Amino acid sequence: MPVKPYAPFETSNFSNKTCFLTGQALKSEEEKIQVFPQWLMSLYDLEEKPFKLLDESMATYKDIKLPCSATVNEVYLEPLEAEISAAFNGGYDAVKALDELKLFQWAGKLLYGIIFNEIQAGIRQQFAQGEEFNISQSIIHKFSNLHLMLQSINLPVFFEDFKPYSIFLFRVDNNEQEFGYRDEINTLTFSLRIKDFGLIICFQDNGANQQYHREILDKIAGQVLHPIQFEEFSGRVFYSAYLFNRLPEYNLLPVADELYIEAMPLRGMSSKPMFDHWQNKIYGQVLENFWKNWGFLLLEIIKNPEEPMSFLFDADGNFVDSASIELAR
Repeated sequence: MPVKPYAPFETSNFSNKTCFLTGQALKSEEEKIQVFPQWLMSLYDLEEKPFKLLDESMATYKDIKLPCSATVNEVYLEPLEAEISAAFNGGYDAVKALDELKLFQWAGKLLYGIIFNEIQAGIRQQFAQGEEFNISQSIIHKFSNLHLMLQSINLPVFFEDFKPYSIFLFRVDNNEQEFGYRDEINTLTFSLRIKDFGLIICFQDNGANQQYHREILDKIAGQVLHPIQFEEFSGRVFYSAYLFNRLPEYNLLPVADELYIEAMPLRGMSSKPMFDHWQNKIYGQVLENFWKNWGFLLLEIIKNPEEPMSFLFDADGNFVDSASIELAR
């Protein structure tokens, strides 16, 4: 029997009465899971810490939940959480050894959980103003494709000769107490800096950002990064994800009881480059935000507009040894 994926964006179903992953009716509105898993919240005492939503409302990390069937949680999500938790606990080497698809699924579920909560907040806000909930078609396109791909967790859904993501993983000399999390839901970009590693994922670029930063990646491969160096590279990726101007399209190919997702060529019919023009002033603004921990201001960062400040590379373009950076971890 052909696989029938659940498509919540076709019916705008973001109710707490329905499982977010399968669409099945729940026994009660209390049937939920934490978006930030309990093991991660416990590790960094996140439960009561504030989490700001896009509508400026404040929640706590433990308030951010997803409606989820107990069976789906027990059969599919808890084993995934256990595998990721064990790897994260083992640090960089254990995370590096993980199947990339598992990382994509785990982080994608977390990011989708935030998207789901943002959509619910948006619906409430517009309903209170007597308006219908409105969201751009391009954003719906991205979110619904992410949701489709997440169903590789619970259905025989496979990617046909492509990876829908770019994953960047580095060894980072972190402060052990720090929980460094960041996301940008419009571009579907995520970063996490904990333990002795830093992870960045672009969820729907079919590997384009990985290719875009290939030259830098070749220079820093295998190096241990200072946190400010990781944040610099994160800033580059978050900015390039914003410059990425394609909306990936996919074909769905049912084969017996399996579903294969095939990527359409990103170049498509357009002759223009896949990334818009890089502007150092805007990149400097991104860096100012990513470097908040160290207090660098935009004027310092782009003092030389042609060569923004960098802790990754010296004036000759050589990698800067993280041990030589005398800044707080």
